[in-house]
Amino acid sequence: MRTQSIRTFLQNNRIFQYTLAILFLAVAFLAAVSIGTAAISPAEIVSVLLGGNAASEANENILMSIRIPRVLLAGLVGAALALSGAAFQGLLRNPLADPYTLGVSSGASLGAVSVIYFGFQAFGSFSLPIVSIASGFLTMFGVLGFAYLAQRRTSMETMILAGIIFNSFLGSFISLIIALSGEELRQVMNWLLGSVSMRGWPYVHMILPFTAAGAFLLLMHSRELNAFAFGEDRARHIGVNVKRKQFLIIISASMLTGSAVAVSGTIGFVGLVIPHMTRLLCGSDHRHLLPLSMIFGAGFLILTDLLARTVISPVELPIGIITAIAGAPVFAAILAAKKRSS
Repeated sequence: MRTQSIRTFLQNNRIFQYTLAILFLAVAFLAAVSIGTAAISPAEIVSVLLGGNAASEANENILMSIRIPRVLLAGLVGAALALSGAAFQGLLRNPLADPYTLGVSSGASLGAVSVIYFGFQAFGSFSLPIVSIASGFLTMFGVLGFAYLAQRRTSMETMILAGIIFNSFLGSFISLIIALSGEELRQVMNWLLGSVSMRGWPYVHMILPFTAAGAFLLLMHSRELNAFAFGEDRARHIGVNVKRKQFLIIISASMLTGSAVAVSGTIGFVGLVIPHMTRLLCGSDHRHLLPLSMIFGAGFLILTDLLARTVISPVELPIGIITAIAGAPVFAAILAAKKRSS
């Protein structure tokens, strides 16, 4: 009874929810920028962010050239994956849906790996995110089409199974590229394991416009996602243009996933775990679930990257390994809970 009262208080207190989320992100940011081979105090970091000078030129270079862009990139990737996961779960009315389980991440990864292997540069510095986004988008529609052909309707369980099939199918092409790779092998493997190491400001600039556009579109459709929670027929009855809104939400979520994969590689479970945990805090109202998932997702991946580069320092672990270790048990728990409730 007491647990239920606490949960009710948390879900009804929006000021507390946003305060907690922002504090979590701020602490994660300061900790990740501060901790490293050369420790830098939070006060010095805040001073630099406000336009002041660091204690030394070396600290200035560490902050502005290495740590701040890396932490910002991790935050943007985490926000993009968590937001796209929340959108897919809301659209498909299934807590097991996320870019990873639906195969979108694998499609985006295949696009990114193909760009690296073939040296495709038709769109200049934006070739990587554009091809990744397009591949993720095509994969999502492939999953939808496969699920529809299998049962003449987009059953949630069928979509999850279709995502697993597409993951395996696309994974075989990625394995083929790995087998054929020569000098590109190390770069491809590092990409697939997921990392934001040694990326720098160019990658922040690469992901930022796509993340901003995808987030804006999804946040604008939070009310429609609330309507979809009651089913397509109910949404249509209250005036939602179902097909058009579904199309826009899928495009936006695929854009976020593709841009995240383009700059960081495959990082699984963020889009599954963070929306689920956020939903426990704030409920299922997408007007708050989406922005809070973004904030918690950003803070989570920043802390995950910090753990990846410090847990066995000086060796850096890929972020994808850490998120898989943390996310797989949560995925199993969600699946078990879903089975018990059905």
